[in-house]
Amino acid sequence: MHSAAPDESDSSLKATRREWIGLAVIALPCMVYSMDLTVLNLAIPSLTADLRPSASQLLWIIDIYGFMVAGFLMIMGGLGDRIGRRKVLLLGAAAFAAMSILAAFSHSAQTLILARAALGIAGATLAPSTLSLITNMFRNPQERTFAVSMWISAFSGGAIIGPLVGGALIQNFGWSSVFIAGVPVMVVLLILGPILLPEYRDPKAGRLDIASALLSLAAVLSFIFGLKRAAEAGFGADSIGSMAAGVTLALLFLRRQARLEDPLIDLALFRSRSLNVALCINILGVFFMFGAFILLGQYYQLVAGLTPLDAGLWSMPSAIIFTAGSFVTPALARRIKPVDLLAGGLVVSGLGCVGLGLASGFYGILLSSLLLVGFTPVIALTTEIIVTSAPPERAGAASALSETANELGGALGIGVLGSLGTAIYRAKMAGVVAGLPANVAEMAGATLAGAADSVKFLPPEQAERTLAAARDAFNAGFQATAWLGALGLFGAALATKIALKEARSASVAGANEKPDSAAA
Repeated sequence: MHSAAPDESDSSLKATRREWIGLAVIALPCMVYSMDLTVLNLAIPSLTADLRPSASQLLWIIDIYGFMVAGFLMIMGGLGDRIGRRKVLLLGAAAFAAMSILAAFSHSAQTLILARAALGIAGATLAPSTLSLITNMFRNPQERTFAVSMWISAFSGGAIIGPLVGGALIQNFGWSSVFIAGVPVMVVLLILGPILLPEYRDPKAGRLDIASALLSLAAVLSFIFGLKRAAEAGFGADSIGSMAAGVTLALLFLRRQARLEDPLIDLALFRSRSLNVALCINILGVFFMFGAFILLGQYYQLVAGLTPLDAGLWSMPSAIIFTAGSFVTPALARRIKPVDLLAGGLVVSGLGCVGLGLASGFYGILLSSLLLVGFTPVIALTTEIIVTSAPPERAGAASALSETANELGGALGIGVLGSLGTAIYRAKMAGVVAGLPANVAEMAGATLAGAADSVKFLPPEQAERTLAAARDAFNAGFQATAWLGALGLFGAALATKIALKEARSASVAGANEKPDSAAA
């Protein structure tokens, strides 16, 4: 006998004022996360001049945060299901504030890398806790869709505030001030969170399996490290061995999950074709989007010659349009088929990468805004598909899966495509720096920011020629990653259309063969 489906108009499912105010509180750490990412891009030139990181260290400063988040998301999601999602969120907020202070007072590239890694561990508590709390707070499907869209708009709100506030802070107080900016927000969350946010844990959850947690972490970090080494120095024994170790550990992890009564990841979740497709869309889309978009902050300041504040102002069109897209996504989802909205969003994002590839003044920036315009409904729809595929007691694990896909795709995009841009830059600068003094040649041949800082030691005419060549080399790498991102996003749109069409056909065939299972 089938139970009746809950009526969406049932007043018992409607959220109260406390839930809506709690949603605003949940948005706070999401904004800080987005601010931390966007502001760091603007801080790279001043950070490089102060700490003088190598090209490899600079990439690690940028993407070690995403790598650590990706490695710890499943652990934190499972921990939230067991000890309480609000508790994990508040513990993470406290740790995030402390690590932000440590990052702000770093005096070397190595220290900043370690601080960013610790920030990633703390940041891994934020996204799965906030997203899984939303699924508990908003049981009405329409309200939940709207709440998830607002959760996503919090990230875009941080993207709007971050460049403006961060640009002003960098220009007046230096790069370290951008890390301090998030501390007051975390303090507010620590004060209001216990008052407004409900606590939820899986009453049937067992103990967190430490071996599974360590296996998942080691698998993700080993594979990412090997892939990054391959992108930096080519495929060698160290990179291939590390990736092979990551795959082996992942297989051991999955085998262990299949045998445990209370696994860290419920493998039954992956029986959903729609969940698997949504995860793949997230990883592919974020990979190409972040990989192409991450270099834009450096382009503004080091190629176009803008100040940090002006660079922040030029970043606003994309962020504003992304925020607007978050608000209209629920309405679009009611009028356009999900498969068409997902594929169309990826196509529009691909056109945004074309804009980055052109990168010709204000028109190029407006075109690049399409990158975020198209990706807004993609993130919103795939996130809800993933989270709602799990029962309420497993929402933390499902949320962690969603964020793992996002973070893993973004970190890989930054590491792989960022390394591609660096390789193109180095190749084009090899002949330029051949006759320069050793200390200048080393810095100018590694990064554009290093070139901008080191040419101060050269005669004016030679400095101008070297810096112009460095800008051309950076621009070549920047445009190459943008065009590759466009091709990747167009390909992801085609794959999405095919995969979801096949999934729908399989669903219809299954319903015709087994009518009684259609409701299930």
